[in-house]
This record gives sequence, structure tokens and C-alpha cells, in this order.
Amino acid sequence: MFDQSQIQEFKEAFTIMDQNRDGFIDKEDLRDTFAALGRINVKNEELEAMVKEAPGPINFTVFLTMFGEKLKGTDPEETILHAFKVFDTEGKGFVKADVIKEKLMTQADRFSEEEIKQMFAAFPPDVCGNLDYRNLCYIITHGEEKD
Repeated sequence: MFDQSQIQEFKEAFTIMDQNRDGFIDKEDLRDTFAALGRINVKNEELEAMVKEAPGPINFTVFLTMFGEKLKGTDPEETILHAFKVFDTEGKGFVKADVIKEKLMTQADRFSEEEIKQMFAAFPPDVCGNLDYRNLCYIITHGEEKD
């Protein structure tokens, strides 16, 4: 279903989410992961619904299978959009550039200051400091701006 490099990336993501390092992702791990991403007030019901999507305890094999099922039939643009939507809690279609910069420089495969400069040079935030992630996703997956 996935190539070796993708499996390694999923393993890194799983390790980041498994906050208590017990080999399983549970509600508390999800709560801690959301907190690390800046989303503090996640409702218990939302966390329970996420955990209930799995057929049982979420170990790495279950995690990988769940992602395979979720990604089946999705295109890369949709996948990238979903990743950005985590930061767009109000559903406005943009996120603050400084929030994205902070997350990219402190989480998982950390960006350097130079990589951040390159990203914002290629796709600058607007005058209010907002990053239009929908358009950015389109450019990433199609190589040119929408008309």
C-alpha cells in the first residue's frame, strides 16, 4: 500500500502522536497532540469519535491501515488541504504565516530559517500575515496559480 519512505514517515508521525510512548494512540495522546499543535479545547466527544474509528487499540499497524483507508481515492491536493485545515480552526481558508512558520520549525522534520524564507519567497503571506493554504496546495500539486 505504501512505499518504504512513506512507512517511515508514518512511523515518525505515530511516534510523535504516541505521547506516553506505550505503543498505542489513545484519547490522551490525541489530546496532547492537539495541544502541541495549539488546539487546546478539543471536546471529549471529538476525541472519542476519532478513537472509535479504529477496530481496536491503535498500534502502528492499525494506524497505518487507517491512513491507507483514509487516503484511498484521495488526491495529493486533498491530502495537503486536510493537513492545513488542522490549523484553520475557523474554516476561513487561511492560516497565520507565523503559526505555520513556528510549527514547521519546531515539529517533526524541522524546517530551517532558510527553508522558511524560500517557502515565503515562493508563496508570500498577504499584508495581514495570512497564508492562503488552498491556493498554496493548488500550486504545490499543479505547479501554477489558479485564475
